[in-house]
Amino acid sequence: MAKNSNVIKVGLKCSECGDINYSTTKNAKKKAEKLELRKYCPRLKKHTVHKETKLK
Repeated sequence: MAKNSNVIKVGLKCSECGDINYSTTKNAKKKAEKLELRKYCPRLKKHTVHKETKLK
């Protein structure tokens, strides 16, 4: 099975504490804008906005 080169790994960084709590993939061709999701932050123990960052 061929690997799709359009799919990239991204991290989701908490906008309040700055930790990268989640990692996911996205299709770079179809989604040009950055992801911004409301996820649970274990350090703050509440739901906060997580924004997309690059992973190494």
